[in-house]
Amino acid sequence: MDTLAMTVPTVENGAAAWRIARDSGVLDVNSSYSYLLWFKEFARTSAVALRSGGAPVGFVTGFHRPEQPDALAVWQIAVDREQRGHGIASAMLDHLTARLAAAGALRYLETTVSPDNAASDRLFRSFAKRHAAPLERDMLFPAELFPDAHEAEFLYRIGPLR
Repeated sequence: MDTLAMTVPTVENGAAAWRIARDSGVLDVNSSYSYLLWFKEFARTSAVALRSGGAPVGFVTGFHRPEQPDALAVWQIAVDREQRGHGIASAMLDHLTARLAAAGALRYLETTVSPDNAASDRLFRSFAKRHAAPLERDMLFPAELFPDAHEAEFLYRIGPLR
């Protein structure tokens, strides 16, 4: 495996993030435009993993809601299929949350996970354990609220973080 650098994304990383999301097989894929816009407008609350040549192999998109500026809401996290199983998702989350904590902008991490997404469940439970933080899991959107075929989404709230 290449040496990886965890860093703040740039708009130039947007196309690769879209491809990684599309090829993940589990994420709801947003438009390619949205990944470019996300890395322009929400770069500070997002991260990318870059291999030694500069190519992205993973990303985390996140944001702060205006009513909860100390909580990072993770929108998506994905790792290129060939790079999975090497702890890259955990490393990106740790990098991003450390960066935000150092800026005084983080007490909680929130995300949503569907019941069939065992990998995300493990990722966020292990993050809570590594950071010795409580994890609350509550129903956010029951399946019947979605206008298409979509599983329920559970809200994971981790924190307070130190």
